[in-house]
Amino acid sequence: MTKDFKPFVPENSTEAEMSVKAVVVGVFLSAVFGAANAYLAMKAGQTIAATIPAAVIAIALFRLPFMRGGVLEQNITRTAASVGEALVAGAAFTIPAFLLAQVGGVHIWADFGSHFWESVVMMLAGGLLGIFFIIILRRPLCVDSDLPFPEATACAEVVKAGQHGATEAPRLVFGAMGIGALLKFFTDSLGFHVFRESMSGFFRLPHAFISHLDPDKVLIGKVEHAGAVPYATPSALSALMGVGYIIGPRLSAINFSGSVLAWWVLIPLVLFVDPDLPRRLAAPDGSVAAWDVLSFSVWFNIVRPIAVGTMLVSAVYTLYSMRESLLASIRGALGAAGHSAAGGVRSRLDQDIPLKWIVVSIIVLIVPIGVIYYHFTNSIGSAVLAAGVMTVTGFILSAIGGYLVGLMGSSNQPTSGLTLSALVVAALLMVAVGVKGLPGVAAVLGVASVVCIACSVSGSLIQDLKAGHLLGGTPWKMQVAEIISVTVLAFFLMLPIMALHATYTIGSRALPAPQAGLMAVLSQGIVGGEMAWGLVGMGCLFGIMLIMIDAPAPMLIAVGMYLPFETTSAIFVGGMFKWMADFIVARKKLSPAAKDVAEQRGTLLASGFIAGEAILAIFLSGGFIGMQAFLESKWIAAHFPIALQWVSARFPQFQGNFDISCTRLLANKHELEVFAHWGGWLSLIVFAVVGWILIRGPFRKGLPE
Repeated sequence: MTKDFKPFVPENSTEAEMSVKAVVVGVFLSAVFGAANAYLAMKAGQTIAATIPAAVIAIALFRLPFMRGGVLEQNITRTAASVGEALVAGAAFTIPAFLLAQVGGVHIWADFGSHFWESVVMMLAGGLLGIFFIIILRRPLCVDSDLPFPEATACAEVVKAGQHGATEAPRLVFGAMGIGALLKFFTDSLGFHVFRESMSGFFRLPHAFISHLDPDKVLIGKVEHAGAVPYATPSALSALMGVGYIIGPRLSAINFSGSVLAWWVLIPLVLFVDPDLPRRLAAPDGSVAAWDVLSFSVWFNIVRPIAVGTMLVSAVYTLYSMRESLLASIRGALGAAGHSAAGGVRSRLDQDIPLKWIVVSIIVLIVPIGVIYYHFTNSIGSAVLAAGVMTVTGFILSAIGGYLVGLMGSSNQPTSGLTLSALVVAALLMVAVGVKGLPGVAAVLGVASVVCIACSVSGSLIQDLKAGHLLGGTPWKMQVAEIISVTVLAFFLMLPIMALHATYTIGSRALPAPQAGLMAVLSQGIVGGEMAWGLVGMGCLFGIMLIMIDAPAPMLIAVGMYLPFETTSAIFVGGMFKWMADFIVARKKLSPAAKDVAEQRGTLLASGFIAGEAILAIFLSGGFIGMQAFLESKWIAAHFPIALQWVSARFPQFQGNFDISCTRLLANKHELEVFAHWGGWLSLIVFAVVGWILIRGPFRKGLPE
């Protein structure tokens, strides 16, 4: 620790820190942020770091008369609260792959319900391993290095500012959460459906007769070509626009460019050059396939494998371009033990969980993971190999991820790229020892899941430890709070993932889960031997071409190709809102202090939109599942037939399923007439409200001179 460093709370402070209320509130907030990010991770393929919103909410809560608490208690609450986002990000990026991956038409898992405990063990082990791995790196990364830790530093400044009089941050976050939830209620099909989320269609291309010639320019024949260009309006979802606002206009435009390439170039090209495709994909009654059906099929089966190849090359290139930083991180990890052993009695600010307990805990955690891998492969040797790969790659990649968080913040940590490295290593080793088919794919995904969760949690914790270091928190108490939070949440966070799958179906256009799809395709391709290698190879060549021309963020372009057009275009709209806000900043010629306040206000408002919409989506999913279970329960039918009859009358069947929605409950209709005729136009209200708040909200009165 540098001699001139002085934390916000002095070393000799006797202020309360790890109280029961601080931990309980932190775990509760962690569950909320985790559930919200489960939706966002599988909807948009991204999550938003919960560190700053958690700090803001902690400040507000600990000002209540019955919750009075200081900075150190707020720090514990924030630390416990932020891990939910990280834990669910690692899980949502990988565990759904067990549903998506298949070999010979057989899926590894048919559902989540019968594999709940395997998921819990992987989440628990991955989360705890991530904590223990990064504790070893706390001193070299947080204390001895000069890494900027941008998000941790910003979080510490928010907390410091919140201790001096009133702060507007909680009002901004909670207000945006309420508005985001309200807009979602009127947009979601399970809510009171007034706004249409998105509208889609296609533009027919004119018929063209193309003369095909051989190399000697001799006519081979003429072929009539036709086709269509699919289109979709941006999703009227405040959460996606909030994501775009936070990542900014440049990154949102890069992401959107991938969708433009996929939906307005590649799909029309395939439809144009294969004029016989509608007939070959005809329905059983002989009618040719509609253009919208063809567009979706081409995107799902042809374009997405190309995107997978581009993602793979992009991930490798990302790690290669960071090779010097990665090597520095590994060197720091190897030198950590020496730092820990040096010196006598350490101060409160430099006390970690003892190293011997960390080593014992890691060994203990490897055992249940090995059992899970044996369950997947039915081979002791393969299970031991998978556990070894998981441990080694998990530690190395957690060290790498922690260093990158110090450079760029946890929101920019390349978790997918790090996980793909572990997946490819595990897959090649499984093939080398002869474990193939479903057992091999399951083992590889098991390694990837634990490593991904470990990397995600370790990145979150190192950011929290740095913020705590700046504020004067006790490291070992923060680490214990994180362990408690991970242990509790591992048993809870599969529930929102299961609820979202039951409502929207993971892998569908409504919930594409791009990272999980990528993991599934690669694992079944390498180990299961089922992959459209030609398409993946084209994607790899496209990725190499992007690198050769120094294209910005090839991974974002590939993710844009993989996501539905309405999703990336909504993120792009949010990025444009941020561009307009930046334009106002430049025009007003604000002072640096005023710019910082405006930036912080916009980030808090966008975070509130994300949290509000995502939380309501979880509640609507839970209500849908609960009501469906009630209507289908034989026990309810036997013991409460009158109640079941009344509820069944309220939610009659529609197209073979119970028509469960707030529209049916409140208006006793499947669909409102205003929605049927004007839902698309009314959705402009959503864009107007979100745009006004994100563009004008940061510049309300109170900016410093």
